[in-house]
Amino acid sequence: MKSLLDHAATLMVTACAAVLISHGAFAAQWNMPTPYPAGSFHTQNIQQFADDVNAATDGAVSITVHPAGSLVKHAEIKNAVRSGQVEIGEFLLSRLSNENALFEADALPFLADSYDESRKLWKAQRSFVSEILAGQRLTVLYAVPWPPQGIYTSNAVSTIADLSGVRFRTYNAATERLAQLAGAVPTQIEVPDIPQAFTTGRVEAMITSSTTGVNSKAWDFLGYYYDTRAFLPKNVIVVNSRAFQSLTEEQRQAVLDAAARAEERGWELSQEETSVQTRTLGENGITVSDPSPEMQDALDKIGAQMADEWVERAGADGEALLEAFRKMLIAQNDSSASE
Repeated sequence: MKSLLDHAATLMVTACAAVLISHGAFAAQWNMPTPYPAGSFHTQNIQQFADDVNAATDGAVSITVHPAGSLVKHAEIKNAVRSGQVEIGEFLLSRLSNENALFEADALPFLADSYDESRKLWKAQRSFVSEILAGQRLTVLYAVPWPPQGIYTSNAVSTIADLSGVRFRTYNAATERLAQLAGAVPTQIEVPDIPQAFTTGRVEAMITSSTTGVNSKAWDFLGYYYDTRAFLPKNVIVVNSRAFQSLTEEQRQAVLDAAARAEERGWELSQEETSVQTRTLGENGITVSDPSPEMQDALDKIGAQMADEWVERAGADGEALLEAFRKMLIAQNDSSASE
């Protein structure tokens, strides 16, 4: 008799659990590692995204943000999400360039050097990126760019020859190649390690955003910032596809809606960040200027060479991506000319 009662109780619990799951009653507790400090505009935007998801689902989908590589280091975030170690994460898209050249499109120097052009490039790039990552059980939610990349140096530079032999901090394959073509010596350094790398002499120059320069207090070890606006690399936010599909349809839509708002908000924050942080560099003693015409001409030639090399690696998909991007630029120019 007791065994029959136990069996009946088990069946009842199982049935109740099935009903609760089908109605999404069990909360999804997601962990989200990010590479950057809590005060970074990227992380603040992500925290707002997490808050929006929590509010829209009445707490049924709860995202805990772990900034500054505290849970998972930057280089490991993508695979941690893919394996299900964590459910969702952020990483610099161009870090994946060794996997597929299409991830690197937004790191090609002087291809898209404004926010408007970068939006168009992301529109052209997104379907390719999404398809590749979908094959790795990752769903792209949104992407937000860093401010345009400029060159920081210890000493004033007026020509590309002034970078010859200089130890140059890089963070992806594109910046490494740029340093090589400029005659510098590339050295991979993660953001948290920048101050120590400069103070110990491991590097003497770098190309990065005004935001990273301010967060690293570049004025403590550097004297010059050249506003080259070389490119606007993006951080991408992805979710484990299985974790995403385990949500109810309403919950998935809530996540997608919050992601769309986060993308729009993030691009606006990035633009605001550019002007504020560039001004902050100057206020703290960094000499801020445009590169000399000679320097800019040399950098443009490097950019053209890198674009040609990239198309060779990216193949037909790379050509299709650039063609879609250029068509958007032409359409915009035609529209402006007719007004």
